[in-house]
Amino acid sequence: MGARLLLGCIADDFTGATDLANNLVRAGMRVLQTIGVPDAPLDREVDAVVVALKSRTIAPEAAVRQSLQALAWLQAQGSRQIYFKYCSTFDSTAQGNIGPVTEALMDALANVEGGDFTIATPAFPDNQRTVFKGHLFVGDVLLSESGMQNHPLTPMTDANLIRVLQAQCRRQVGLIDYRVVAQGEAAIRARIAELRAQGIGIAVVDALSNDDLLRLGPALKEMALLTAGSGVAIGLPANFGLAPSSIASALPAPTGWQAVLSGSCSLATNRQVQAFIASSRPALALDPLRMAEQLAAGVDVAAEALAWATPLLAGGPLLIYSSADAEAVKSVQARLGAAEAGTMVERVLAAIARVLVERGVRQLVVAGGETSGACVQALHITQMQIGPQIDPGVPWCHAQSDAAGQGGLHLTLKSGNFGGDDFFSKAFAVLP
Repeated sequence: MGARLLLGCIADDFTGATDLANNLVRAGMRVLQTIGVPDAPLDREVDAVVVALKSRTIAPEAAVRQSLQALAWLQAQGSRQIYFKYCSTFDSTAQGNIGPVTEALMDALANVEGGDFTIATPAFPDNQRTVFKGHLFVGDVLLSESGMQNHPLTPMTDANLIRVLQAQCRRQVGLIDYRVVAQGEAAIRARIAELRAQGIGIAVVDALSNDDLLRLGPALKEMALLTAGSGVAIGLPANFGLAPSSIASALPAPTGWQAVLSGSCSLATNRQVQAFIASSRPALALDPLRMAEQLAAGVDVAAEALAWATPLLAGGPLLIYSSADAEAVKSVQARLGAAEAGTMVERVLAAIARVLVERGVRQLVVAGGETSGACVQALHITQMQIGPQIDPGVPWCHAQSDAAGQGGLHLTLKSGNFGGDDFFSKAFAVLP
């Protein structure tokens, strides 16, 4: 089994893990996603494993420790190449965690051929994330003007990825620019050799299109460690002789009721919430300030939401959300504290997710990385099979949960920034 595992991936949050797994499946890999580091060897034949951690916003030391544990497990399964996956908006702070984890993995792979150098690029053109001269763009604007400058946990106020990453790393960070990438594999390899000779250990890579990522893929074949968003994944399966196949994304037939839970406050998710409400589907807003007051008074907020939802489940998909605009989020954080507010919302939505599944929901969409992590943990999910794509970066998955019984449930973990405005309605139409 170990010899069959081609690619071992470490993702720093749960939605990012499914985003990566989705691109690998679309390119022909059979992919298993685990929630946390497994405590036993692989028990099935797959091409890639994505270990989903909840390490994006924890202390750097803890993120490094968890990532090294994931690396050790993947190496024990015989993984030929390691992929550290982070968000396509390069979510991090001056302390990390992208830089510290990258360097810890490089240190651990120092004696492996090709382990002395790696690349870094969050480029994902299908979701309008491009890198030009080392600067990250979201659509037509710089990352620092995209709304990410208002992120409640990892505000991104600098679009210069070389500068952002260098602040987190002791190794020197360089650039492989778009002109080199456009020339293809030989030019990229030559640039890597040049950077190595200059003592540079990590290179940010420009990518303006999927063609750039496909040109990049072959040049990474012998590299022990890759670090990237999910975009680079489209060029990797071909290195192992794999091609796209519908078999890789096959899931069991869907059953049960449908629900959406949203804890993300991104611009994209706020639009999705409003589109769902405009479609005349039932939606319940959870006000974090009111929630804090109720919890302090001993009120079971989750039970209130479930009392609203349960009679409506048979009528089609419903939405329970705490999403709000940037000003509302700042107001809540000022009153409750950023970490406290986020943790409170995650716990309530996770409790709601658990009971909804116990009551018959078998198709569940969760929006927001931290919310997704909390819901998956509440459902005691340890592995997910990756299925068809809904929108770029967001697939349906199938998982076993003690809350769902023997048949399991279909689950989508959506990054806050991903998906079209109609995502919540479109998701359920994708399942056969």
